[in-house]
This record gives sequence, C-alpha cells and structure tokens, in this order.
Amino acid sequence: MVTNRLYISDRRRFLVNRGVWTSLSAIGVAQALKIVTHKKLTGKWELKPLVQTGGMPSSHSAGVASLAAYVAANRGTRHIETALAIVFGTIVMYDAQGVRRHTGEIARLVNDLEDHFEIISDDYPSLQFEKRDKELKELLGHQPLEVLAGGIFGILYGIASAKLEDRKYETDQPQPMIAKDFKGE
Repeated sequence: MVTNRLYISDRRRFLVNRGVWTSLSAIGVAQALKIVTHKKLTGKWELKPLVQTGGMPSSHSAGVASLAAYVAANRGTRHIETALAIVFGTIVMYDAQGVRRHTGEIARLVNDLEDHFEIISDDYPSLQFEKRDKELKELLGHQPLEVLAGGIFGILYGIASAKLEDRKYETDQPQPMIAKDFKGE
C-alpha cells in the first residue's frame, strides 16, 4: 500500500498547506532581513524597508525559491508540481532583476529630467511646467546579487521546512509493535 503524506487528511491539508506557509513566511523573513541590510548600508534602523520593494535580499526570489525547494523535497524533482514551481519561480526572479529593475532606472531618469525642466522653466517664463506632487518610485526591482541571495535563502528555507515537516510526520506516525512489547503479557 502506497501512502502519500500530502493526502493523509484532506481537512488538515486544507487548513495547513505547508507549501503556502513556507513561501509566505520566507517572504516575511526576507523582508525583515531588509531592515538589517538597510542598517548595514545606511547606519540607521528603519522599518520602511519592511514594506518596500527592491533591496537585499529579494523577497520575491525567497518566496518562489522556497516553494520550489519545498515541493521538490516533498514530491521529487521529476514531478510536474516541481517543474511548475521552478519555471514560474524562474520567471518571477528574472522579472524582479530585469524588467522591474529597468523600470526603476527609467523612473530615476524621468525624475531627474523633471528636476531639470523645473530649473529651465524658471529661466523661460513662457515655458509652462507644473511639477508633480510626488516623484515616480525608483526602487522597484533588484540587482542580480539581491535576486541570487534571495534565491539561495529561499532554497535553504524551503528544504528546512520540508525536513521539519518530515520529522514531525515521522513522530506523528504510530510505531510498529516489536516482540519486546509483548513480553510483559
């Protein structure tokens, strides 16, 4: 008889999807680590990095890498769920350090251009220029090193979560009776 620990109890599986919790908690821990790396870079303790995008480590990468590692540890590397987690995780990580980072760089250029237009408009009164109340957000994506760090952290976190689940699963299972258990009867 083949049993799969993922399907022991549909009710328990519905209430506690360890893969989802692993991924979400990896994102949370990675966001919290941004406070520490921000302190190292600036010398100031701030909570702002906890809710910002960008920064070290990438929480996007940590979340998808932890899910992929968790699924691989539970289902095996040849399972379709592992393939899906890896492919979609790779897309998210590529996007975090590619498109989103470049969008942030363009936002920085637009903000600088707007500052220059403001200076020029002072010299030329006929040039109508109205400054925006708020600048474009510049920190959107990640540097490749931030994505790599988030990915490595996520893989280790996902494997650790799977191992902890395995340990809990093994201790929850009834142990087979052996001959010495019957000696006192």
